[in-house]
Amino acid sequence: MSEIQAASALQRNLAYVEESVVEDEILTTARERAAELGVAPVPPSVGALLSMYSQLLGARSVVEVGTGAGISGLWLLDGMRDDGTLTSIDYEPEHQRAAREAFRAAEVAPARTRMINGRALDVLPRLADAAYDLVFIDASPLEQPEYVEHAVRMLREGGALLMYNALLGGRVPDPAHRDSVTHAVRSATRMVAEDPDLTSVLIPVGDGLLCASRG
Repeated sequence: MSEIQAASALQRNLAYVEESVVEDEILTTARERAAELGVAPVPPSVGALLSMYSQLLGARSVVEVGTGAGISGLWLLDGMRDDGTLTSIDYEPEHQRAAREAFRAAEVAPARTRMINGRALDVLPRLADAAYDLVFIDASPLEQPEYVEHAVRMLREGGALLMYNALLGGRVPDPAHRDSVTHAVRSATRMVAEDPDLTSVLIPVGDGLLCASRG
């Protein structure tokens, strides 16, 4: 198989993976709302992984950095325990209003979500050490190293860190890209890979989902 054929096969495989997850009407409507706000939500394949990780962990306490329009939050809540609480941080009030609308449509009990409006790097230092089952990061790539540092501190033993935009549109694996944002994402990925308490893998779905468990 030539390199061109191999690349074409890889693209077909990735497209098939992305199309393998079907979302319900509530998620479809939330995506329409995200488009109106100019928010780029995680694709269904990444959402399904968020739900699976939450379910496998029996997650009761989850932190989401970047609320968006509530799509990733819906997927996380789908896998969490019924008595679990999702803490979601975003500096855009309009995004969190859209997320609340999505949660209401999904009949998520208000007590299951804690929406914090503010800059994540101002909020995260106030969250407790070793208290969370899962931390999901989908916010400014430039600040990913700081998010990772806080996430590792906040995770309980056996907890999981999930970081989206780990490939940054193909820029991260391309050594020709040396801009500050790409450098920040590479640094965050390296921090995770070199942490002796973490076991990690980068899954090439969407724009790259870095997954790590804390031993």
